[in-house]
Amino acid sequence: MTVMSGPILDGMPRRLYRATPTRLTTWLDCPRRYRFSYLDRPPPPKGPPWAHNTVGAVVHNALAAWWRLPRQERTVAVVPSLVAEYWGDEGFRDAEQAGLWRTRAVDMVTRYVSGLDPDDEPRGVERTVGVVHEGTSLSGRVDRIDERDGVLVVVDYKTGRHVLSTDDARSSLALAVYAAAATRTLRAPCHRVELHHLPSGEVVAWEHDERTLTRHLDRADAIAAECAEADQAFHDGDASDETFPPRPSPLCGWCDYVRHCPEGSAAVGPRAPWAGLAAQEAG
Repeated sequence: MTVMSGPILDGMPRRLYRATPTRLTTWLDCPRRYRFSYLDRPPPPKGPPWAHNTVGAVVHNALAAWWRLPRQERTVAVVPSLVAEYWGDEGFRDAEQAGLWRTRAVDMVTRYVSGLDPDDEPRGVERTVGVVHEGTSLSGRVDRIDERDGVLVVVDYKTGRHVLSTDDARSSLALAVYAAAATRTLRAPCHRVELHHLPSGEVVAWEHDERTLTRHLDRADAIAAECAEADQAFHDGDASDETFPPRPSPLCGWCDYVRHCPEGSAAVGPRAPWAGLAAQEAG
């Protein structure tokens, strides 16, 4: 959703800016991709869907659906039907590869669900939470919010090949925003954030305190101020590369808009839609 901000006058607070962590990190990664994603209407056509995104979406949806089942139906046996309900073949090389990854998705969810207590009801599943900090209204949807001993825990599922570390949990702007927003929305303290890596079964966690959460929120507010300024420039007719410069990097290989960006295309070679699965298949 595009949010317009009026001009900021000296001594006047800026208008409240609404954003998600994804919007803010997109601006940091590449202002040109930010413009394509959030400001250009219609946006440039995207490239073909990515197979690894298909797998991730299916696993997330299956886990959310599992928690939404009546208590007596939350069993390992229902996992194949849940994966089948959400499965799609977008982005795969062929039917054989799609079949392989459908089986892997069932295995991932089965292994993960087998370690869950179906009686341990989460406070939220795919729950939208929000918080206002300084001049920014931040919101996002959390995969799962647990309540343990009276405090909340943010749980984020990961299905990619990247091996996670504690630093991934500690440095994540999104997870910190979710923790602060869960505290505000659900009226209970939340400082712990966890990344659950389904392919390996590993869990990495970080325990924030008020100081570290505030530092992340301050950073989010500062990025949002940059976004608000860029948004206003765009609505005033400035879509220039000076305001929305490309930032070529290895991330360009996974950008939906790379074919519309000469700098990004030059930075990386073409990648097949199933390239994100290659390392996991080799393993």
